[in-house]
Parts: sequence; structure tokens; C-alpha cells
Amino acid sequence: MSQLSALYEKDFSFWAEKNADLLRRGLFAELDIEHLVQELTDMGISERNELESRLTILLAHLLQWQFQYRHLSARWQEFKGDSWRSTLIEQRNRIAKRLRKSPGLHAKLDEVIAEAYQDAVSIAAQETGFAPDTFPPHCPYTLEQILDDAFYPEAE
Repeated sequence: MSQLSALYEKDFSFWAEKNADLLRRGLFAELDIEHLVQELTDMGISERNELESRLTILLAHLLQWQFQYRHLSARWQEFKGDSWRSTLIEQRNRIAKRLRKSPGLHAKLDEVIAEAYQDAVSIAAQETGFAPDTFPPHCPYTLEQILDDAFYPEAE
């Protein structure tokens, strides 16, 4: 095990600085390639996981808006509507920011939405008390609707 490779286990921050310095100086043979590849792979996975997490929350709240909102009393509609709206705004803003910073994620959106939707149905069912089969089996919203700040689904 090289000194740089051992450093990876002991002081990640210093390891990263050393590898960045080696890259800047063009000393490619001295790089800890194995751990660099691992870290780059993990970064991609982390970006995708964050996008999926935000989409799950967004989709769960869209489902709640669509399926639960009309069942609430007027007082709760006001409270829940504001709460859900705030969450929708925040998640859409954070998704847009993530997509700006990592435009390569656009190619994975359909796949990530399909995965996030299954978790969103589970969350929406738990939070509303509705049976999971109350909700459509596949995401009923287009990508444009999901990301559109002005889109709020019609209440069922």
C-alpha cells in the first residue's frame, strides 16, 4: 500500500489535497487512482441520491395536494396548503439548483422519478392514512409539471 493510499484511511482531507496537487503538477503516476475512482463514483451516486430524495418529497406532497387536500376542513386546508406549498417551492428550487450544478443528471431524470415515485406513494399513504392503491401506480405528472413552480394538481 502506498503512503498516499494509507493516507486515504487516516486523513481524507489531506489525501484529497495531495491528490489535487499531484493532478495540478501533472504527476499522474503518483496518484492514488484506486481511491480517486472510488471517490468520483461515490460523488456521482451521492448526486443522484440527493436528486431522488428531493423528488420523493416533492412527489409525496404533490400527491397529498391532489388526493388529501379536499378532505381537509377549511382551517386545515389553509394550514396544510401553506405547508405543502412551502415544501413544493423549496424542493423545486433545490432540484433546479442540483440540475444546474450537475446537468448530467438530466439524462437520469425519468429513471430517478420512477424510483422516487414509489417511495413518494409510500410516504403519502402513511401521512394521509389512505391506502397505497388510492394513488396511481405510475407517476401521473410530467417532468414539466413536476418542475413547474406554478403547477399544483387538481384535487381528486
